[in-house]
Amino acid sequence: MLLVCLVLFKFSTLTHNVDRMANSAELNRHVGIEAPSGPVPKPHLGEPFGPGLDPSARCEIERVLPIKGSKLVEARHYGRSLWGQTAKITAQLPNGSLRDYFLKTASAGSLGVTAKRMIIAEISGLNAIRSVSPTFVPEAHGWGSYHDPTTKSTSYFLLASFHEIGLQPPAPHAFVAQLAHLHKTSASPTGKFGFHEPPCHATTPYDVIKWQSSWSALFRDILAYTVFLSQRQNEGHGSYEEFERISDLILEKVIPRLLCPLEGKIKPCLIHGDLWDENSATDAVTGKPFVFDPMAFYAHNEYEIGNWRAARHRLSRKEYVDEYKRCFPPDEPVEEWDDRNLLYSLRYDLSASVLIPGSNLRSVVRDNMWTLCNKYFPEDLTAIAA
Repeated sequence: MLLVCLVLFKFSTLTHNVDRMANSAELNRHVGIEAPSGPVPKPHLGEPFGPGLDPSARCEIERVLPIKGSKLVEARHYGRSLWGQTAKITAQLPNGSLRDYFLKTASAGSLGVTAKRMIIAEISGLNAIRSVSPTFVPEAHGWGSYHDPTTKSTSYFLLASFHEIGLQPPAPHAFVAQLAHLHKTSASPTGKFGFHEPPCHATTPYDVIKWQSSWSALFRDILAYTVFLSQRQNEGHGSYEEFERISDLILEKVIPRLLCPLEGKIKPCLIHGDLWDENSATDAVTGKPFVFDPMAFYAHNEYEIGNWRAARHRLSRKEYVDEYKRCFPPDEPVEEWDDRNLLYSLRYDLSASVLIPGSNLRSVVRDNMWTLCNKYFPEDLTAIAA
C-alpha cells in the first residue's frame, strides 16, 4: 500500500539537503524551468522509522491515535521527503484489526521553534479545508512531540489519515471542480483576507498573513516579505540591486494597478496555497482527488492558480487552467487575468528560489517582473535601467 507523501521543506539548514538535491532530475522537480517529461515518481516504503519505535515516541504517537487503546505495531519511512521525516504508521485497534496512518515530523534540532509552528500551521490548514470539503484532504487526527534519541532534540509530529496514492496530479475534471467548489463555498470567519494562524511555506512562516480587508494590501505584504527573504539570502551581490529596484516598482505601482480594481468585488476564498503536482493525487481506493501539505489562508481565488504557471508543474497544462476558468470564471477585467496570474506567480517562484539556492528561478522572476513593469509602467522601468 502507498501513503500520502507530504513533502517537508527546510529553509534554515541547507547543506545536507542541497547534497541530496545534487542530481538534476531531483532539482528540476522543485525548481526546474522546463516541463517534466515523465510521470511523478511513485513513493515507496523504506527502512523502519527509528523514532516511531522508541518507547517515548511510541507513547506520544499512541496518545494521538484517534481510537483509544490502539497500539503502534509498525513505523516505516515512506516516500522521498527531502527536508524532513515522513512515515507510514500501522496501529492495532482494540478489536485486533490493523489501520494505517500518516506521520510527519519536524525536528527542533534543525528547525528550532519553527518546527512546532510548521506542524500547527499544517494542522490548521487541513482542518480549515476539511470543514468545507471533507473528502478533499486527509483527516488530521492531532499533533504532539517527543524526544528523538537520534538527534537528541524534540521532534514535533502530526498524525493524519492514510490515503493510497494513485495518479499525480489527478485528472483535471473532478479535481478542478472540487478545488473550485472549495473556493466558491468557503467563507472567511471574519469576512477578511488572511488566516487565524500564520501559514508556513515549507520552513518559512508567513507572519505577514494576518486579517486584512484589502486583498491588494495583503498580497503586497506577502510579496514584499518574500522579496526581503531573497534579499537577505543574496546580500552582498551587486546584481541584486537592479532586482530590488524592479521589485519596488512591482510593489508600489504594479500591484495597485492590477489588484485595486478588484477591491470590493471579490470575496475571500479559502485556498490550499501551495498546490502543485506532488501536493495533489487521486485516491487509488476511492478514485477521488485530494490535496495535502497546505499553506492555507483566505485569498483571491485566482492567487491559487499562480503556482500553476511554472512549466515545471504538470498543473500548468492547458487542460487544468482552462477547466479552472470554466468552473470559476475570471474576475473583471477578464482581459487582465493573465497579467494577474503572472503577478501571483512571482511569490511562488521567488519563494522556491529562496528555499532551494542554486536554482535559476530568481532570474525567471526578474524577467517576469520586467514584463509586467514594461507593460504598465514603461517609463519607470526605463529610468531603472538607465
